[in-house]
Amino acid sequence: MTHPKPLTIFGEVLFDCFPDGENKLGGAPFNVAWHLQALGDQPVFISRLGNDELGERIQQAAKDWGLSTATLQVDRAHPTGRVNVSFSDGEPSYNIAEGSAWDFIDYPAVNDLPAKGLFYHGSLAARSETSHQTLQKLTENPDYDIFVDVNLRSPWWQKDDVYQWLEQARWVKLNQHELAELGFRSADLHQDMTRMHTHFHLEQLIVTCGEKGAIVRDTEGEFHLVKPTLNEQVVDSVGAGDAFTAMYIHGLLHDWDIDATLHEAQAFASKVVGLRGAICDDLEFYK
Repeated sequence: MTHPKPLTIFGEVLFDCFPDGENKLGGAPFNVAWHLQALGDQPVFISRLGNDELGERIQQAAKDWGLSTATLQVDRAHPTGRVNVSFSDGEPSYNIAEGSAWDFIDYPAVNDLPAKGLFYHGSLAARSETSHQTLQKLTENPDYDIFVDVNLRSPWWQKDDVYQWLEQARWVKLNQHELAELGFRSADLHQDMTRMHTHFHLEQLIVTCGEKGAIVRDTEGEFHLVKPTLNEQVVDSVGAGDAFTAMYIHGLLHDWDIDATLHEAQAFASKVVGLRGAICDDLEFYK
């Protein structure tokens, strides 16, 4: 077995708290890291936890899963992150607690990182000054190939910041609504994707369109489309986008072609909507 290519993931880890009182591990970067660990890619995950019971549960879950905890910082002043999840017509909405430990990811405390390879981050984890500065310093490394997973959660984003991250990126994934929110909105999705793709000189722009599937624009200007596979057992859509992202990154790490990567990513996302929450702790699920 070849050793996985270096993979670093930066961002929030938290608990999704559901209306019935159930708490599930979550946070887009953590979900992505969790899936990629199960797929054999051994990510290094950078985040920060509170010195509390929820933080201990995250540490233990990561250890049990084989995910390295060496780059998980512990914060004695701020609690582990929480998100209250509510549903309207089956669609989740998220109330994200402020002042969480992951808002204070400390650059001097970051160590033992791969010197090169794929570096993944979203846009939510940099909502606060401390984590924002840490991300800025980390992404200055010219040997990182950056994958930006746009995750616009109002009021936690600034267009200028997102544009700066997109300029550093090699690959960008976002949904159709986020494409429009960033200023690429006309009646023609392909035209909007072309404008964004060329504006930021990306290698691939990946746009998810809910039940219509997903589209990728490549460096040749070609579009690749996949329709979703049907899952009869839909429980909730929490984390479906993260599952898609994780499998897409897995394809990039293993040099799959775009169509194969898209197909596998969409199929995996369709499988995850059958779960409560975003991740599964049964390795059989990943086979």
